[in-house]
Amino acid sequence: MSLAPRAVLVHRTSEYEELLTRHGTYGQAEFFLSSRGRGIREVAERHHRVRRALADVAAAVPSQWRQARVERADLHRFLFAAEDVVVVVGQDGLVANAAKYLSGQPVIGIDTEPGRNPGVLVRHQPSVAAALLPAAASRGCAVEELTMVEAVTDDTQRLLALNEIYLGAPGHQTARYRIAAEAPDAAEAQASSGVLIGTGTGATGWLRSLWRQRESAPVLPSRADPRLVWFVREAWPSPVTGTSLVEGELSRSQRLRITVESDRLVAFGDGMEGDALDLTWGQSVSVGVADTALRLVV
Repeated sequence: MSLAPRAVLVHRTSEYEELLTRHGTYGQAEFFLSSRGRGIREVAERHHRVRRALADVAAAVPSQWRQARVERADLHRFLFAAEDVVVVVGQDGLVANAAKYLSGQPVIGIDTEPGRNPGVLVRHQPSVAAALLPAAASRGCAVEELTMVEAVTDDTQRLLALNEIYLGAPGHQTARYRIAAEAPDAAEAQASSGVLIGTGTGATGWLRSLWRQRESAPVLPSRADPRLVWFVREAWPSPVTGTSLVEGELSRSQRLRITVESDRLVAFGDGMEGDALDLTWGQSVSVGVADTALRLVV
């Protein structure tokens, strides 16, 4: 007999909760904010809206289903199962944070603050959760498959991201490496502030800010486009480093290959620096379109 579906509710600690943890009491948190020209009432109201949305979604889970909750900081140690329906309750960025730990499970994005969030990935209100959950568990569920990017090291470590992968030095200092967009023998030694490789979903954020600075940049992909674009940040020439390979695009069959020539570089996805790959001298990384896509319930 197959297991009943499990609804996994993904959320994150609110600013209000972080303030209480840091300062101990409501009054001390209020004093801290007022000393910086802010009030605690708006922060508390936002916290209560999110908590109400989380409670409404939890109440909408079918009674025969199992249920679990995971906070953003614990995603890297939470074990998702094949029968899970993942419900992200929060901001668009929280969907990206969860995506890297999934392997094809359907994802429902619940917008807790309509009008404040762009709503690109959290497209639904808490009131429709009761209808969406059974639909998401069915075979005919309508989903949008969003392209993801992966980095694979020569010792088989793998990193997934929905928006972008950054490869560079910790602290964003000078990174030294060799980069090849096609044949390995066409690699160029570079010194730069790092390399950013992103998807169509990431094309509305960090990736777009780099794209706008380039006159000859490739066309940015759409969210479901199985294509990536990449940019080198602030490469500079020297007798031993070049600047000819600073941007490009990758189809599903193409890979960007980077060989580390620094004592230590890191690769992390979607801004989660705490969950990064550590890369040492001589280690190589291959970056391209991931076989896994985010299945976002529409």
